[in-house]
Parts: sequence; C-alpha cells; structure tokens
Amino acid sequence: MGHTTRSVPIIQNIINAGYEAIFAGNEWQCAYIKQTFPSINTVSLKGYNVRYSTRRNGFMLALLKQLPGLFKTIKAEHNWLEEILDEKKIDGVISDNRYGLWTTRKPCVILTHQLSPISGLGKIIDSIVRRLHYRQLEKFTDCWIVDVADANNLSGKLGHPNVIPENGRYIGLLSQLNNVLDEAVMDNLLVLLSGPEPQRTILSDILWHQLKDYNGNVCFVEGVDMPGRSVIPANIQYFKRIERQQLQPLLQSAQFVICRSGYSTLMDLVRLNKKAALIPTPGQTEQIYLGSHLREKGIFLAYDQRSFNINTALTEAQSFPFKQPYLPSHFTAFKPVLLQWLNRL
Repeated sequence: MGHTTRSVPIIQNIINAGYEAIFAGNEWQCAYIKQTFPSINTVSLKGYNVRYSTRRNGFMLALLKQLPGLFKTIKAEHNWLEEILDEKKIDGVISDNRYGLWTTRKPCVILTHQLSPISGLGKIIDSIVRRLHYRQLEKFTDCWIVDVADANNLSGKLGHPNVIPENGRYIGLLSQLNNVLDEAVMDNLLVLLSGPEPQRTILSDILWHQLKDYNGNVCFVEGVDMPGRSVIPANIQYFKRIERQQLQPLLQSAQFVICRSGYSTLMDLVRLNKKAALIPTPGQTEQIYLGSHLREKGIFLAYDQRSFNINTALTEAQSFPFKQPYLPSHFTAFKPVLLQWLNRL
C-alpha cells in the first residue's frame, strides 16, 4: 500500500479475512495507519513529493519538470519491492497510485480514480498523457478504479474515459468512515484544511479573517503540527491537526463543511451525506475539475480560492440542491472484489 485514508477499509477487510497486512509509506502515513491498526507492520517507503504550480494550467508544466526525479523514484520503489518480496513473505501487493509497486512474481493491484489526468494543456496532450498512464497501469495484474461505473459517479471524466485499461475494474467508493449510527446535532461550521504549502496557509488566513464576524459555532482544523493560532474566539473550537478517530464525530456534527476537493475527502463527505463548499487548491487541475464537475451535478458548491466568501457560500447553500446519489452499497462494493483476489493468492 502507499496511500493513507482510503487504505483503511482495504486494510480492515484484509485483516477481517484472516490475512496479515503490511503497510508501506512515509513517516506520517505509517503513523496515521498505526492509529487505527496498532499491531500492523509498517515499512518506510519514500513518497513522490510532487510540487504543484499555483499558476493557472501550470500543473502539467511543473510535473514535466519533475519527471526525471519521479521516474527515478518509481524505479527505486520497484527495485525495493523486488528485494523485500521474499524477506517479508509477500503473497500479493495492493498499491494506491504507486506506479513502481508491481512485480511479475506475485499478483499486484493498483488503485486509482484518475485514468485520464487533466493536463490543462488541451485534449491532444491529455490523450498522450492518458496513453502513457495506461502503460504504467497495465503493468499490474489488476487496476481497481475507485468509483462507481454508472452515471452517478464521483470522478466524472477523470475515471470514465471511453475505454478503460484492459485490466481495469470499477470497485465502488472507499471511505475511512463508518455508517452514521447515532443522530448527531448538526450545528457546526467545519473548516477542514489540508494540502501543500503555501496554499494551505493562504486559505487558512483567508478563512480565519472572514470568520471573525461569524457568530455561529465553528470547528477549525488547521491541518498542521506547527504552532497554530494564539487568540481563539469563544465560538471557535480550534485544532492544529486531528487524528482519524476525531474526524467522524467532527463531520457528523457539521451542518456545513468548507474544505479542499481532494478525492478521499470527497468520498468521506458523501459517505456521511454532508453539505460542503469545495475550494480546489490553485494549480491542481484534478481538484479544479472535480470542484467544477460536482458543482455542475448539484452535489457540492465549489469556489475559486481568490474570490471565496463565507457569507456568499452560506447564502447560496440555502437554495443549492446538494444532491446525494450515493448509496451505502457503493461503499461495500469493493469487498467481494477484494475477497476474490485474496482467495487467489
């Protein structure tokens, strides 16, 4: 494994089926998984550390500049996997967007929701990028697409090109959160910050300034470990960072959520049927597309960071449909696929 939050249901079901799971990731990813599975074995694996451009349509240009380093990391993680297969007695590999974690010696799966990356440089470049992407995905035994196959999908054209990879299969949605068991009092405005710097800090400052005149209850999650805000108004419950176990009650008690449009966050929101305003990270073409796509479908509001205004968003939320076409079964569809794969090991 290589990802964090959406790895949780996969790991839980591997353990439930009687298998041992080993998680590979960087320091904070391993620490995050250890919170939920204290006895799990973790191994250190360097991340890709992609740097994002904040300029419009700048994502792909920034990525192209980093390709030599990325390919070097992918090759290194592939060699690393080949070296530890026997040492760790690995029977199969499930990789979340880690392109080097494939081997011809064991069954290996790659998880992705983004079959067709959006470059911001036009359809021709997008088509070239998709073909190159498929070459990487088809090195794996299976490609599990994290979304539903029908029109009520979450990823839009990112995960639903005209032709999917030969080894591709839709497995539904993945969320680290559980079904809501108790009716929570939903009276909080939840600000949930995440993502790369400096944009996380820029958005934090924008929202903190606008909240000074807000009289309702607020939960504000800064999303960092560094020293946080020193003066906290009485109506704001402030967190520098939250653990996984804290996320569900905070979301359940939220009447409205303001957050980025990262895919794992979106799956958590629809899992709990939350109303939200999405603010895509500037320069991240995937997040920008998802925000626009989901606003057009009437599922979430979405705004540009530079022009975001809390009062405008809360006013528009009163008449926005906030359609939620996602069913509990969409979050359990992966289970028989995973079990079938485990039984083949």
